[in-house]
Amino acid sequence: MSDLAWLDVALTSARPQAVGALLRYFRNLDAAEEAFQEASLRALKSWPRNGPPRDPAAWLIMVGRNAGIDRVRRTSRLESLPDEDRISDIDDVEAPLAERLDNADYRDDILRLLFVCCHPDLPDTQQIALALRIVSGLTVKQIARAFLASEAAVEQRITRAKARIARRGASFEAPSPIERAERLAAVATMLYLVFNEGYSAADAVQSEVRAPLCEEAIRLARLLLALFPAEPEIMGLLALFLLQHARHAARFDAAGAIVLLDDQDRTRWNGQAIAEGLALIDKAMRHARPGAYQIQAAIAALHGRAAAPADTDWAQIALLYASLERLQPSPVVTLNRAVAVSKVAGPEAALALIAPLAAPLRNYFHFHGLQGALLLQLGRALEAREAFGRAISLAGTPAEAAHIRMHLDRLEQVP
Repeated sequence: MSDLAWLDVALTSARPQAVGALLRYFRNLDAAEEAFQEASLRALKSWPRNGPPRDPAAWLIMVGRNAGIDRVRRTSRLESLPDEDRISDIDDVEAPLAERLDNADYRDDILRLLFVCCHPDLPDTQQIALALRIVSGLTVKQIARAFLASEAAVEQRITRAKARIARRGASFEAPSPIERAERLAAVATMLYLVFNEGYSAADAVQSEVRAPLCEEAIRLARLLLALFPAEPEIMGLLALFLLQHARHAARFDAAGAIVLLDDQDRTRWNGQAIAEGLALIDKAMRHARPGAYQIQAAIAALHGRAAAPADTDWAQIALLYASLERLQPSPVVTLNRAVAVSKVAGPEAALALIAPLAAPLRNYFHFHGLQGALLLQLGRALEAREAFGRAISLAGTPAEAAHIRMHLDRLEQVP
C-alpha cells in the first residue's frame, strides 16, 4: 500500500467518528466539517513524517477541535491555542484523550451524525446527498457523477439540506433508548436508499459508476452493526447488501447488455461476500425477530446458495415474498412474488397474480416486461408483443430497450 493509500484509508475510516465528535463540540455541520478538513490537512503533513498516531480518530478530533476553537479565537482577536504538533504525537498526552473518547462517546456521536443526515424533514435525495458528503466524505463531483446530476444541483441539495436542518433545529443530545430505536430505523432506511441508488443502475456504464455507492453503503452498514451488534435487522441489512453486491460483476455482459439472474455466470459471483452474507443472515434468523431486511436477505441467500439456476428453491422464495408482502404490502413486492410463483405454479398463476397490478404499475417497465415474458411462455404471441411494446416505450436505458427488443425479435420468428 502506498503512503497516500494508507493515509486515505486512515482518514476515511476515522471520518464518521471524528466528524461526529466535532459535531457534538460545535453543534454545526459546516463547522464540524471544516474542522475535520483542517485536521486532515495537518494529518497529511504530520503523519508521513511522524508515523500514524495510536488513535487516528482521537488525533483528528483533538486537532480539529483546536483548529475550530482557534478560528473562533482569531476572529475574536484572542490568543490562539498551541500547535497540535506539541500535543498530538506524544503518547502521554494522547492517551488520556483516547481514554476519554471511549466507545460510548463514539457510539452516540456516530449515531447522532447519521441521524442528523437523515433528518425526517429532508427529502430522500437530500438525505442521501448529505450523508455521502458529511459521513462518507465524498466530493460533490463524486456524488454528482453517481447520481448522474450536475455538480450545481448536488451542491444545491446539500446546501438546502443544511439550511433546513439549521432552521428546524437538530437535537445534538445523546438519544434516549426509544429515540435510538427510531433513529436506528431511519438510519437503516437511509443506508438502504444509498445502496439502491448504486444497485439500481440499469446498464453496465451506470453500474460501474454507481458501484462505489453500494460499497459505501456496505461500509456504513458494517459500522452500524459494530454499534448495534445484537440487532438482527442490521445483520439482515448488511447481509442483503453483501449478497446483492456479490453479483455485481455478472449482471451485465461484455457488450453492456443485461444478464438475467438465471443466465449469469455464477463463477463471477463474489464467493467471499456470499459466504459472509450467508453467515450473517443465519445469525440474524436465530434471533427469531424477523423483519423486512432479513426477509429480503433470506431471498438473496437462497439465490446465493444455488450452484445452478435449477437448484434455486423457488417455493421457499415464493413463501418469503408472501411474508414480505404481509409485512410491507407493495405492488412491486407482489410483482417479484409473481416471478417466484411462475417458477413454482406456472405462468398462468403468475399472470393471475399480477392482473390487479395493471393500474398501479401501468407506467412501470418491469411490470410490462414480466407480463410479456409470461404471455410468451403461454404462446399468446399477440398479447406478448403488445406487452413488450409497452415495456420498450417505458425503457429507461438502452440496455433495458435492447433486452426487450431481443424478445420482440424472437416473436417476429413465430409463425
